Amino acid sequence: MARKFLYVFAFLIALVIAGAFAYRLYGVEILRMALVPSEQFRAQPRVDPKVYADQGMWIARPDVPGNPALWTPAGYAAGSRPAAAVFFIHPTSYIGRAHWNATLDDAETNARAAIFLRGQASAFNAAGEIWSPRYRQATFGAFLTSVADANRALDLAYGDVAAAFAAFVRQVGPDRPIILAGHSQGALHLTRLLREQVAGKPIARRIVAAYVVGWPVSRTTDLAALGLPQCTRADQAHCLLSWESFAEPADPSQVTDLYDRSRGFDGRPRKDTPLVCTNPLTGTADTAAPARANRGTLYPTADLASATIAAGKVPARCGPRGVLLIGAAPDVGSYVLPGNNYHVYDYSLFWLNVRADAGRRLAAFGAGR
Repeated sequence: MARKFLYVFAFLIALVIAGAFAYRLYGVEILRMALVPSEQFRAQPRVDPKVYADQGMWIARPDVPGNPALWTPAGYAAGSRPAAAVFFIHPTSYIGRAHWNATLDDAETNARAAIFLRGQASAFNAAGEIWSPRYRQATFGAFLTSVADANRALDLAYGDVAAAFAAFVRQVGPDRPIILAGHSQGALHLTRLLREQVAGKPIARRIVAAYVVGWPVSRTTDLAALGLPQCTRADQAHCLLSWESFAEPADPSQVTDLYDRSRGFDGRPRKDTPLVCTNPLTGTADTAAPARANRGTLYPTADLASATIAAGKVPARCGPRGVLLIGAAPDVGSYVLPGNNYHVYDYSLFWLNVRADAGRRLAAFGAGR
């Protein structure tokens, strides 16, 4: 299944790359034709949070057999009694165009999501027990169009995430520290979750940190609404981290052009506003760090079964606009997006640093910092 997914994903990346070359001549219509659903959005009932009491509604939960979030590379192990609970929202693993949203029982989509958890959420398994829900995620094509159905698909997906979070909070108990994390579509849903379910509410006091990775967050128009400040110290708790990884020369225009045409959470235009940029090598904002500061990059195999950790390979610094620049293109895999965009590898490039960062912020939380 993992190998089949990689073939499909390789085709998807090739399609995106082809689209990038054709963009100036033909626009994004090529990608839209290939990946945007042709059917109208089908309204579906909201999920009751009680549904998420069922173990089968979770890809990762402490009692899930074969929990993919417990995976670690050789030489590392998940925490035996981790203090925190981690709510992790996985990125898009549904790439079909038959429907706007994945079904919860789509075995192939869920298998892809499990691969993402092994490579991403596993970075947190020393600090906390990881909970990651199945949700009716919007398809990849929803991010390639501005039609109203795309927003409806994302809203449906978020409804599942919000229901799962309510069930998660109830099941982990009233006092346990919470780490929030997501990637790509998962990070987008996390921004809404922070605005609607966390900011200004009693539960905000329990948030160790929020890792909004692989989705842009404007310092000017977005950050205040999320209820957490940008992390500026490596030992700071109750704060937000975000980064988007690009090798150099970097062309983030496919991200920033769309973002600049949107409005922030406060209603103001996002155009030319600086993005939150946390350097995962230092845990601080707007800093630079050499490759020797990288404790370990995850170099995956097809199914991560024999992935290895290598230290001192990838540097990082925050660029002028707020994207994370990682120097010359590292050879960590073949799924690099146009513009030297290492989006797929946002966590694995810094796997061991993220692991240390979560532990450090959890200790700071316990110490009241």
